[in-house]
Amino acid sequence: MLAGNELVAQIVNFLLLLFILRKFFWKKILQLLDDRKARIAGEFKKIEDTQKEIAQLKSDYEAKMRTIEEAAQQRIHDAIVEARLKAEEIEQRAREDAQKAIEHGSAEIQFQIAKAKEELKQQTIEFTIQAAEHLVEKKFNAEDDKHLVADFINRIDKMTVG
Repeated sequence: MLAGNELVAQIVNFLLLLFILRKFFWKKILQLLDDRKARIAGEFKKIEDTQKEIAQLKSDYEAKMRTIEEAAQQRIHDAIVEARLKAEEIEQRAREDAQKAIEHGSAEIQFQIAKAKEELKQQTIEFTIQAAEHLVEKKFNAEDDKHLVADFINRIDKMTVG
């Protein structure tokens, strides 16, 4: 029966210890556990908030990078368009300058042709006068007339070539 008394004594001691703990320490222990639980929950909340903030910052960063890339692409496109316009403008000016040079050269050629025609006209007049003077000086037969005209044509050829 001693073993039975020991068992009862241990149960009574356990219940007494449980009562003392509950009366004096239970609330403090529960309070400590609740505080720890709240602190852990707060830490998890901070971690979640930080993760959300990091995700938002990452999203903002990616949006800004897309905006910067789009702006850079737009600037590159604008620069290409501007370069093409400049190239077309330079090409147009070159065409205009070439056309002016052609027109100037054509006018110069026309002037030189007109000058050459005038000189040829003057030489023809001089040859005609010389031929007429030569004809007046002598009377020719048909053979002499042909010889005189051939000689005149040869002189004209030599003057126009030379």
